[in-house]
Amino acid sequence: MRTRLRQLVVSAVALFTASAVLPSATAADERAGGHHPSHGGLSAVIRYTEYGVPHIVAKDYANLGFGTGWAQAADQVCVLADGFVTVKGERSRHFGPDAAPDFSLSSASRNLTSDLYFQGVRDEGTVRRLLDQPEPLGPSRAVKDLMRGWAAGYNAWLKKNRITDPACQGAAWVRPVTTLDVFSRAYALAVLGGEGRLVDTITTAQPPTSGATVLAPATPDARTAARAASELFDATNADMGSNAVAFSGDTTANGRGLLLGNPHYPWAGGRRFWQAQQTIPGELNVSGGSLLGSPITQIGFNAKVAWSHTVATGVPMNIHQLTLDPADPTTYLVDGKPERMTKRTVTVAVQGGSPVTRAQWWTRYGPVVTSLGADLPLPWTAGTAYALNDPNAANIRFTDTSLGFARAGGTADVLTSLARHQGLPWVNTVAADSAGHTLFTQSQTLPRITDELAARCSTPLGRATYPSAGVAILDGSRSDCALGSDADAVHPGIFGPAKMPTLKDAPYAENSNDSAWLANADRPLTGYERVFGNVGTQRSMRTRGAVEDVAAMADQGGLTVRDLQRQQFANRVPAADLTVDDVAEACAALPGGTATGSDGKVVDVAEACGVFKAWDRTTDTDSRGALLFDRFWRRLNAVVPRGQLWKVPFSAADPVNTPHTLNTTAPGFATALADTVTELRTAGTALGAKLGDHQFVVRNGQRIPVPGGTESLGVWNKIESPWRPAEGGYPEVSSGSSHIQAVGWDGGRCPVARTLLTYSQSSNPNSPHYRDQTRLFSAEKWVTSRFCEKDILSSPKLKVVRVSQ
Repeated sequence: MRTRLRQLVVSAVALFTASAVLPSATAADERAGGHHPSHGGLSAVIRYTEYGVPHIVAKDYANLGFGTGWAQAADQVCVLADGFVTVKGERSRHFGPDAAPDFSLSSASRNLTSDLYFQGVRDEGTVRRLLDQPEPLGPSRAVKDLMRGWAAGYNAWLKKNRITDPACQGAAWVRPVTTLDVFSRAYALAVLGGEGRLVDTITTAQPPTSGATVLAPATPDARTAARAASELFDATNADMGSNAVAFSGDTTANGRGLLLGNPHYPWAGGRRFWQAQQTIPGELNVSGGSLLGSPITQIGFNAKVAWSHTVATGVPMNIHQLTLDPADPTTYLVDGKPERMTKRTVTVAVQGGSPVTRAQWWTRYGPVVTSLGADLPLPWTAGTAYALNDPNAANIRFTDTSLGFARAGGTADVLTSLARHQGLPWVNTVAADSAGHTLFTQSQTLPRITDELAARCSTPLGRATYPSAGVAILDGSRSDCALGSDADAVHPGIFGPAKMPTLKDAPYAENSNDSAWLANADRPLTGYERVFGNVGTQRSMRTRGAVEDVAAMADQGGLTVRDLQRQQFANRVPAADLTVDDVAEACAALPGGTATGSDGKVVDVAEACGVFKAWDRTTDTDSRGALLFDRFWRRLNAVVPRGQLWKVPFSAADPVNTPHTLNTTAPGFATALADTVTELRTAGTALGAKLGDHQFVVRNGQRIPVPGGTESLGVWNKIESPWRPAEGGYPEVSSGSSHIQAVGWDGGRCPVARTLLTYSQSSNPNSPHYRDQTRLFSAEKWVTSRFCEKDILSSPKLKVVRVSQ
């Protein structure tokens, strides 16, 4: 009787919320870029189930945004507030100019350069101009309402609740936000791979001073530039990555699709995912993960389709080399005609000091930059400068693209949203649906760099960086080197949908941050421009292992969601499967069981040989040998050149299985082994120690073992941690598996879904949801998604909250 009564009450509350009359918006609210905190009598019902997952019900998009903003603030107010300080250009004011941001919204190394960039964006009215454009260039009414509602929900939570998170309790910088602030945060994410990557150089680039005696750094030679560009844009070594695979109905037990999404994102800071279900009765019903500050699900599922994203290899920016007027280094020539750079003067407040004013220099292409990272200087001289082109600096369309996914009825609708909005800045999309269809597409907003254009217009430096890394450096002095336009592109200078590498209805479609080439090894994608990624080159160990796994699963057939769950936590180490037998054998063959370390000392390594041999080749927390192999494999790859590591080299004709056969006679093999043994013994760590005893996180004073492994091992369940032997090994995860979802359908109205938010829903150590899902992750367990009403209402942890202004 009590359960029945609760169901009736909850249903009545939700129905009341869904049918209430929406107050009319004021003229100020109609403008999405309003400077004042949002108002309007908004409300929503939030039903919390196990692990603090909110199911938000509202009558329209503004009210849904309100409930989402409220619920995100309840879990993540300090992280959110810190991000808003960033996009308002106020970090130096509150935290000092020399401290470092958390790198979640740009790659700025100091608060000062972060502020100079974001204050400059605000001074120029960049985001407001984008919001004023008609759809699809600008946001739809639904997205404007979501953003307006989110700001109102966040502000209402601040007004009505006491902050308990010690990270910002009582802090003056936790303040109400405007709709413009919320859109500015979305903009920061859009330019993360372009302008956001180069904030330091955008804000510090200055013209050469007449008669200056300090010499600028020399432009690197072609080989150095090619290597530096490749390393800078290597998606497999970034702090964000991902795996995702979709299986078609031909491979599954019931003829319906399956999707496993395993995004690899930072475990702390503003690029954390947050989990929720969002419902507008009769209009929208979607569940999944959104990046903090976003009002809509970005990776998730509904009753008909599921999707995930992986960081793509497309280079979302390019450089134009400028020929300068000999009389003025702030004037450049195009077709022989002079054009003056635009000087933007930006001022930011600084804690404990006078405001700081700096100049930024902008051209028809974008801002002047003086490097592409520390190893690729682009010096501004009396005759030459370099300007950055970032097409995502005109892209505020990510949220509309995601809303299209949330409304989709199948993979065809996912493609339709991508084609209409063209708003994904740096990710691929992998999707499956209840009808059994699969999709992989690298539909990115990329500069329209064709191979023909690069061949015709690359500078000498660009002729090195484009083939190696897809980084185009074009001659900016010629108008015939402009990027041009595709007829189906939403605006000039980017590729249209017809050019995007796309694979439909393959038995499996998979990506692990390599290029689109091997989304399905039996149906390789080719023919795309180099800026999208490479073809016919060696794949990462993670890609090789993933393709081996999912191809075998597809061949096996009869797949279910349970098979996806097993794949996520198989924790197989492909690098070990290829090498550990040879390592153990070569180790055992060392004379006297010893090897000489890099310091010249002889080390007894005999124990290590036995540990390698007995190891189960997984990175489960109770695996003995995983830590030893991990430390050895990193050292070996650092000291042995790639071309000498394998006896059988890479072959494009067999890209999944090559290279193979470890070259144990390579110089450095025995030294790496000796140094690894010395390292672990010096740290007091047993060579056969359990991985979980030395790979863990500490939450509220308690260690939680963490399964998974680093990029070079090739483990699907990727985990990256800083090595701190004095603290026990890997005592904190920096990035890796985050919002995991395994989704299928059984013919009913409810998807069959298992999810896991590895770092849990809240960053607040005083929250009951600070570590609960992290413990599940440690135990390799899942959350059964509650999508349909009957499942939500039957939750033993059900808590109903009606929130309003």
